[in-house]
Amino acid sequence: MSARRTRVMHIVYSFHVGGLENVIVQLINRLPVDRYEHLLLSLTDMGEFAQRIRTPGVELVSLHKPPGHAIPLYPRLFREMRRWRPDVVHTCNLAALEVVPIAWAAGVPRRIHAEHGWDAHDPDGRNVKFQRLRKVYKPFVSHHIAVSKDLDAYLARAIGVPAHRRSLIANGVDTSVFRPAPAQRPVPAGCPFVPGEHWLFGTVGRMQTVKNQPMLARAFVQWVQQSPASSARARLVMVGDGPLRTEVEAILSQAGLSDRAWLPGARSDIADILQSLDCFVLPSDAEGTSCTLQEAMACGLPSVATAVGGTPDLLLHGASGTLVPPGQPQALADALQRQVEYPAQAKAQGDAARQQACAHFSVDSMVAHYDQLFQGS
Repeated sequence: MSARRTRVMHIVYSFHVGGLENVIVQLINRLPVDRYEHLLLSLTDMGEFAQRIRTPGVELVSLHKPPGHAIPLYPRLFREMRRWRPDVVHTCNLAALEVVPIAWAAGVPRRIHAEHGWDAHDPDGRNVKFQRLRKVYKPFVSHHIAVSKDLDAYLARAIGVPAHRRSLIANGVDTSVFRPAPAQRPVPAGCPFVPGEHWLFGTVGRMQTVKNQPMLARAFVQWVQQSPASSARARLVMVGDGPLRTEVEAILSQAGLSDRAWLPGARSDIADILQSLDCFVLPSDAEGTSCTLQEAMACGLPSVATAVGGTPDLLLHGASGTLVPPGQPQALADALQRQVEYPAQAKAQGDAARQQACAHFSVDSMVAHYDQLFQGS
C-alpha cells in the first residue's frame, strides 16, 4: 500500500491576482503530485487566478466572510479541518493569521505562516496593534516564513520569533517562461503601441494604495511636460485593476495624456506584456519580495523601483536597475528620462538583471524550501 500523501491546506483572506497568489499556485503545481494533496481555502472569495492551478484534484473552498473578524466562521473552519485532516495548514499574511489557533485546536501538526509583504495600513511595520496581534498568535504557529530580509528582521525584532522557528524564503520565478524577448518583440493583444517604435515603460500589479500607481502617472506627466523632446516616444503601460484605477485615469486625462497610456486591466499574458516593454517600473510605498519585479528582471528588463521593503535586496542600484525614494514623483520622472537618454546603460542593467534572476530567484529552490518545511524537516 502506498504511503498517505501529505495534505496541505492553504488559507488566504482572498485569492485574486498577486504575488502571494502566484506563490501558492507555483507550490500547488510544482510540489510532487505523488506526495502532496492540496486544499485552497479563501476566507472571502476566489477569482479567476485559481484557474492557473494545473494539478488535478485540488479542492477550492470560499467562505464569503463579511467584513470584520472571522469568529462566526470558526466552527465551520474547525469542521473543515477535522473533515480534511491536513498535515499542514499554510496561512498567509495577517488577515489569515487568526485561523492558526483553530488549526492547533483541530490537531493540525504543522502550522506554517508566511508574511508576504506589508499591509497598506502598516507600510513600515510600526503599527503596535498589528505587532500585538502577531505576538498573540505566535505560540500557535509552528514556523514562520518571511519573503524578504526586512520582513525576517521584523519577525525577529518586533515579534520575537526565534531563529529556529523562522525561515527566509524569497519568492521564485520561472526563468524559462519569463525570459528575454525574441528579436521581434511581441505586441500584446489590444496594445495600441508598437515596441521599438515607442519606448514602453510599464508596471504590473493590483491598483491599490500600497502599490501607488498614481505616483507613476504623476511622474510620467511631469516628465512629458518638462522634457517634451526626450519623452516624445515614451508610452505608459499599466496592467492591473483596483480602486486606484480611477485616480490614475484622472491624472492622465487632466494632463491630456490618456492617448499615451494603456490601462488594459488584469491580464493573464504577463510574460508577453513584459517582453514588449523597454523598462519596468515599480512605484510601491511598501513591498515584500515583488514577484512582478523578479519576472521583469528575468525578462532582461532594466527596472526603476522605489527603495522600499525587500526591493533593494532584489534590485542592485546602478547594476541591475535604478532605485528611487518612495513618494517622490520628480525623482521617478528623472529616472525614467535617464532610461531614454542612456540606452546602452539601460541595456547593460537589463542583462545584469537577467543574470541575477537566473542565479538567485530560482522557483525550484523556493519550492524545495517549502517542501522541507511541509515535511517537517
